Amino acid sequence: MKPEIHPTYATATVICACGNTFQTRSTHAKINTDICAACHPFFTGKQKLIDTAGRVERFRQKYGKASA
Repeated sequence: MKPEIHPTYATATVICACGNTFQTRSTHAKINTDICAACHPFFTGKQKLIDTAGRVERFRQKYGKASA
């Protein structure tokens, strides 16, 4: 490997929107994420509706479904 062309690879802190934090290794010191293994529906087994920019509400209005 050529010297001085590779970025430093150090311990990084990952912070999820749910509040979960964990350590990993990366070229960035701090990583912010919206969803992690602690809150993702596939890993938790709980269905969680993630509404991005009101898409669920627009769908319900379009097809006449009452909001729950």
